[in-house]
Amino acid sequence: MPLLFYRVTMNYPLLWAILGAVFCLMELFLPTGFVESTLGISAFVVAFFALAVPIFSLQIVLWVALSLVFIFLLRRFVPKRTPYSLQESTEARTLTAIAPGKTGRVIYEGNSWQARCDDETITIGADQPVVVVSRKGNTLYVIPESALRA
Repeated sequence: MPLLFYRVTMNYPLLWAILGAVFCLMELFLPTGFVESTLGISAFVVAFFALAVPIFSLQIVLWVALSLVFIFLLRRFVPKRTPYSLQESTEARTLTAIAPGKTGRVIYEGNSWQARCDDETITIGADQPVVVVSRKGNTLYVIPESALRA
């Protein structure tokens, strides 16, 4: 019986190495922002640790601790994704006329948007260059370029 237990514990380094390889390969096929890679690297480190310390519960604790540390350290170096936001004061062109207090359509960044004039006393004709000054929901607030020059 002790010989069987010895053989099982000696296979733990191989188990951790296989687990590390699986996690690193999973990162190639299912990218998760390097989380799986950190789990795999932690498993490789634990595989070396398992050569000296055959206690499986300590190996698991080390793997969890290393994984958390690596994930925390990695997050500091991975750039944060910022959601796309509408840039202020960008040029657009009206598709339809925009009457005072009414909505019309503009072409902005290659897409048609609902638009209103920011100054509700101005009428903007069709096919006029305008400047986008803000956005509320799916509506752009624009002013004519000619108003900026004046």
